[in-house]
Order: sequence, then structure tokens, then C-alpha cells
Amino acid sequence: MTPAINLLKKHRVAHIVHSYVHDPRVASYGLEAAEKLGLAPQRVFKTLLASTETAELLVAILPVHAQLNLKALAACAGVKKVEMADPQRAQRSTGYLLGGISALAQKKALRTFLDSSAQGLESLYISAGRRGLEVELAANDLLQLTQGHYAEIASFCE
Repeated sequence: MTPAINLLKKHRVAHIVHSYVHDPRVASYGLEAAEKLGLAPQRVFKTLLASTETAELLVAILPVHAQLNLKALAACAGVKKVEMADPQRAQRSTGYLLGGISALAQKKALRTFLDSSAQGLESLYISAGRRGLEVELAANDLLQLTQGHYAEIASFCE
């Protein structure tokens, strides 16, 4: 099991683990998860890390078919500017590999923002900490475990 799944079990949070065979050639790990699990992309969320002007790392969780609105994330975090975090730094900070970064049980506690589109969902899917492994849980449980907040951080293209 991954640290993310162990955390869910430790806190007795209702969840369902879903796995699929990951194709390392895909361009989008999140869209691959939605497709292989037969889910609408609105229910599958990706975990991204951004860095502030003071080098603080932030966690942004948003639907796989959306793009992170960096200006919106900066505003929600109360900072001037954010940019996508260096991939190596993201891996070191979280303890997970790219494509399998989970918002749960990261090595360091980081401020976490979940896109507000999750509020209307009965459950959502996030990485369970490994490529090809997703966990389904309630958005409020995710926020409680990460001490996160809802925020409008996603940009949706038609």
C-alpha cells in the first residue's frame, strides 16, 4: 500500500481504491485514469505543485481536464505570484513520483487548495500515490486530511 492509502485506513476514512494498467507513453496521466476507469473527467482530479515568489510550495487539486489558473491560486494563497514547481522539487517534497503525486500523506505538510468544482460531487478520484492507482473519497474528507480549502483555481476550456 501507499502512504496515501495507509493514511486513509489509519483515519478510517471511507474510500475505494481503483487500479488500472498505466501506459508510460500517455501525455496526460489524469486523462488516462479517467478513460481507463470509465469516468467523467470532472470526477478525476490531478495534484499539482506550484511555487510562490518566496519558494513556498502549494498543492493545487483540480479536474484533470482543466488547467491551473496560476493567478487565481496566488490570490487564494495571498501571495503575489506562483509558478509551476520544479518537478524534482515536487517529488522530493511530496515523496511521490510525477504522475503519481497524491495530495495525501506527503512528506511535508503544504497549504492545499481544492478546486471548488469538487463541492457538487458525491465523491472524487485522486492519485493514490502511484501511477495506475486512484482512490475515490469524499471531497470534504480530502480537505480534512490535508487541512485544505476550496478555491476557484481551475480554468476550463471548451
